[in-house]
Amino acid sequence: MEERKGLVTFKGEPLTLLGEEIGAGGVAPKATLIKNDLEPVTLNDQRDKVLIVASVPSLDTSVCSEETKRFNREAESLPGETRLVVVSMDLPFAQERWAKENNAGNITLLSDHKEASFGRAFGVLIKELRLLARAVFVIDAEGKIAYKELVREMTAEPDYEAALNAAREGG
Repeated sequence: MEERKGLVTFKGEPLTLLGEEIGAGGVAPKATLIKNDLEPVTLNDQRDKVLIVASVPSLDTSVCSEETKRFNREAESLPGETRLVVVSMDLPFAQERWAKENNAGNITLLSDHKEASFGRAFGVLIKELRLLARAVFVIDAEGKIAYKELVREMTAEPDYEAALNAAREGG
């Protein structure tokens, strides 16, 4: 598996990402994730929708929590064919608890804890921590990546407006 060093940092310390780098224009790779009911799901299951897919290290950290709450609020203003998905290594039970505590009903939370399938396929698995790097992908209705942001510093938030605008433009 390809290792890419220094693309992201945690409090200034460089980390290693596992998986091939993917970018805008390519086909979104296949990855199996786990829903809150423990059933497997792939992003391909929503191929007819524009997807904003945000990966976060853990919903139980302040930056990840704020990012997910912001995307939950922003989801209300998106066109009807757009879906917002947040992926983390958190257990499905923790994701479900977080969603209830934060009234996050406008987004779908999916877990990558079992196989790190998403992290490896999208190139955002952090080798040193076995967490996902903070990133945002907009996938169009045909399954192509229309936008990608890999947030360099894990304690920083993504460019919300750029991702939302890419989704509003149809991916």
